[in-house]
Amino acid sequence: MIISEYMKRNVVSIPETFTIREAATVFVKEHVGLLPIVDQNNKLVGVIGLRDLLLLELPDFVNFVADVDFVHDFGAVETTRPTARVLNESIRTLMKPQITVNEDSGLLRAYALMLQHNLHDMPVVSKDGKLVGMASRVDIGTAILSAWSKVE
Repeated sequence: MIISEYMKRNVVSIPETFTIREAATVFVKEHVGLLPIVDQNNKLVGVIGLRDLLLLELPDFVNFVADVDFVHDFGAVETTRPTARVLNESIRTLMKPQITVNEDSGLLRAYALMLQHNLHDMPVVSKDGKLVGMASRVDIGTAILSAWSKVE
């Protein structure tokens, strides 16, 4: 069982020239949790997660509080937004290095990488580094579990 048989092939990605604002628009429109970032040759250069953008919205004190259960709402902070300057910065300022798997990788190897790096989605690349798909924990998990029905 190899990843290319179970990955999503119709992947939403963004060019490395995008701004944070443009990336946010794609997240909203496409309803995805991770966006691969590609160069002009469709080679993967990094990723940006929905979480990375949402961190721009959280107040700084959240990083210093061990438990936010006592906070019922953040009051006036709830309506603040990143500045236009921040939103117009290059997506490269938030981009993270990509953890990928090659399209000929086995499912268990892909799943192990996802667990090791706490990923829910992982880009799948060709031997030359081009983005060819996206695999989620659900894609991999259901593929593995489907083989269980054949066990006698």
